[in-house]
Amino acid sequence: MKKIICFFAITSCLGVTAQDTPVSTVPTDSFYILVHKDPRLELLAKKEAEVNATKDYGPRAAKGYRLMILSTTDRQQAINVRSTLLQRFPDQKIYMSFQPPYVKLKFGNFLEKTDADRYKDNIIKAGIVKTSVYLVPEIIEVKPDKNRDSTDN
Repeated sequence: MKKIICFFAITSCLGVTAQDTPVSTVPTDSFYILVHKDPRLELLAKKEAEVNATKDYGPRAAKGYRLMILSTTDRQQAINVRSTLLQRFPDQKIYMSFQPPYVKLKFGNFLEKTDADRYKDNIIKAGIVKTSVYLVPEIIEVKPDKNRDSTDN
C-alpha cells in the first residue's frame, strides 16, 4: 500500500507545472510573477463592490410606531388578516409573532404618528379587523434614501 501511495506522489509531482511561459521571455536581471487571470474575476469584483455599496443603505433602527392590528389565539384568523393587509398595502411590512397563547399582528414602520393614524383609519374603514387597532411605540426599520451622497450622515 505504501508503494502505491509513493508511486502516485512521485508521478503527480512530475506532471505539475506552474505557468506555460517560456523561460526566454523572463528577464534575467529581476524576479517577477506573471499571473494569468480569468476576465470573469473583474466582473465578480465589480458586482461585489455594487453589493457592498448598497449595504450602506440597508435598514437601520429608529424610534417610531407600529399598529397593533390583532392579538388572537386563532392562528388561521391571523393568517387571513395578514394576507388581506399584504394585498391592500403591499408597500408596508407586517410582523406576525407568537407569544403563547396569542398570535400578534403588527403593521408598518412609521416615524410620525400622523402617518400611522392615516393607515389606522384606512384599515378601520376597510373593515379588515373587527377589533380595535392600537398605535404602539416601537423600534422600527428605517430605510435611508438611496440617492443620498455618501458624505451625508
